[in-house]
Amino acid sequence: MADQFDVVILGTGPAGLQAAIHAARTKVRVLVMGREQKSSLYRAHIENYCCIERVTGEEMLRQGIDQAIGSGAEFLHEDVIKTDQAASGFIIATESGREIHTHTLILAMGVSRNRLGVPGEKALIGKGVSYCVDCDANFYKGARVVVTGNESAAVSGALTLLFYAAEVHLVADRLQVAEVLEAQIRQSNVHLHDSRQIKEIVGKDAVQAVVLDDGDRLDVDGVFIETGAKGAVELAATLGVALDAEKYEFIVADKQQQTNIPGIYAAGDICGPPWQMAKAVGEGCVAGLAAAKYAKKAAKEKG
Repeated sequence: MADQFDVVILGTGPAGLQAAIHAARTKVRVLVMGREQKSSLYRAHIENYCCIERVTGEEMLRQGIDQAIGSGAEFLHEDVIKTDQAASGFIIATESGREIHTHTLILAMGVSRNRLGVPGEKALIGKGVSYCVDCDANFYKGARVVVTGNESAAVSGALTLLFYAAEVHLVADRLQVAEVLEAQIRQSNVHLHDSRQIKEIVGKDAVQAVVLDDGDRLDVDGVFIETGAKGAVELAATLGVALDAEKYEFIVADKQQQTNIPGIYAAGDICGPPWQMAKAVGEGCVAGLAAAKYAKKAAKEKG
């Protein structure tokens, strides 16, 4: 049987933790998903946040987690593989195979700043280089593609591409996913290149190949760079959440941090700059309270 929550928060940075603290205090069941080590705050030092002179990001996140737990929030240190809408709200599939149901969802995963930084990458963005399998898989029907990355986004992305592409490669220097997901990729038709890295993307007007660190060349039509967990753009795309019209990088939210999809809220860096903890915490507060209120109403209508 699936686990049922009132509010599920994706992200354990300052926005997600503040949302958890405020939502949990309203006596709804709250689940926070993610790993705090992946927050951009984790390795930072804070010295421009009101009323705090200086503290490490790791220490601040640890205190925030303790506060959220003390408020009643639960934590699940797993990545999200897929999100879907349901009659009663939303369904979340995790990397270990768990299924979680929730009335409301708060997206607070931050923004992906991870690029490979290899020759050919920048010049071929939009010409075969993509950072979102869920967004662009449909363009590669019958093609040869390669996915690179160690974590759940890369592995689940490669598995998804099997439904579209004729040939799928996964280049990973060291897989860091749940055993269930690793077993799936190793038993699939994806060509897994263990302990390898892409050193160059080859092509002029379009991607033609990638060169690996041992000199091997893979002739492909597309390169998907999926470093980390599923990001805001990927998850938003599957749910129909509106992104900014100019760059298609940030989630659009109103003053209550609600997106265009009822029951889905967003807070922090994924809502756009400035990249400041003060902004993230404020938006997290608003999103947590608004999501909890929405969840109570949804539960009452269902009951």
